[in-house]
Amino acid sequence: MTLSMPARTSTWRRVCGVADLEVERGRAALIDGVQVALVLTPDGAVWAVDNLDPYSGAHVISRGIVGTRGAAPTIASPMYKQAWDLRSGVCVQTQGKEPRALRTWLVERRGDDVMIYWEDPA
Repeated sequence: MTLSMPARTSTWRRVCGVADLEVERGRAALIDGVQVALVLTPDGAVWAVDNLDPYSGAHVISRGIVGTRGAAPTIASPMYKQAWDLRSGVCVQTQGKEPRALRTWLVERRGDDVMIYWEDPA
């Protein structure tokens, strides 16, 4: 007997309007039960990373401090102050802990809409 896994579908999905975001202030969105932190940076780019802080286990990244490390846009956890590159999810400031990354998603601005490239869970 052969078991087949259901195919995952990936698609662009509207998350919110650009007007729902504030520059350098995170917002949380719930998509298929997954909490995503959205960040609008001063250059007009919108970034999406996991809202779950891998160090504290709390869903707080959207409440973090937005800034930069060199040319990299970053967000720092409000809990223990680790900071992540919003482009890649790589932890750029570990505060002495082992590095842990945040999941990232592709985001596009389409007119007044913020779209995220979402893979439906299988």
